[in-house]
Amino acid sequence: MSKMPKESNVLSFHDTILRKSDIDILKGPYWLNDTIISFYFEFLEKIVYKNDPNLLFVSPEVTQCMKMLSEDEVGLFLDPLGIRTKKFIFFALNDNEAAGSCGGSHWSLFIYSQPEDKYFHVDSCNDLNFEQAEILQHNVAHYLSNGAPIGNRGITSLDCLQQINGYDCGIHVLCNVDLIAKHVKQTNGIMPLCPKAEAESVRNKRCQLLVIISELVQNQRS
Repeated sequence: MSKMPKESNVLSFHDTILRKSDIDILKGPYWLNDTIISFYFEFLEKIVYKNDPNLLFVSPEVTQCMKMLSEDEVGLFLDPLGIRTKKFIFFALNDNEAAGSCGGSHWSLFIYSQPEDKYFHVDSCNDLNFEQAEILQHNVAHYLSNGAPIGNRGITSLDCLQQINGYDCGIHVLCNVDLIAKHVKQTNGIMPLCPKAEAESVRNKRCQLLVIISELVQNQRS
């Protein structure tokens, strides 16, 4: 039996490797996978906000582990990130309920704001991921409180542009993290006036990602 040809790598960027199949996702109307969102979160951390010690962008893989572990185990993932020193922490959250695996069918954005001591959820499909956000919030709050009773902290759902199809939830997450990260840099808080992504930015985001990747590939070759 002949072996399947090994898929070629397009870009190696810090902890993320983008392959041709990942690039193809961006060229069509497809649901974004963990790899693409991880790449963009790393791009924000390593390039866009590389000199900012106050912002942290947590990958989908780490977020998934944090969501599935017990509250006493999340420190294994959060200790190395140094989240107690960060003012704003952005999590890429999906609805996958299988421990230790990628996947799911819907993405949303979960944020902790240390200056406001509040948790926020930004969901482009009517808070479809709210129960997942509650699980993650419980574990993050338990960690940040050093195990002390946390009470009913609650999550604030932010008004945001709603998706018009079944595959652009990940694109909405990236557009929302762009706006909110810029906003908190300027205001040191999320409330009371948090910007919303516009339909045009959602339409253009895939092309923008392809341009970013192309430029990084060219830089690595030069």
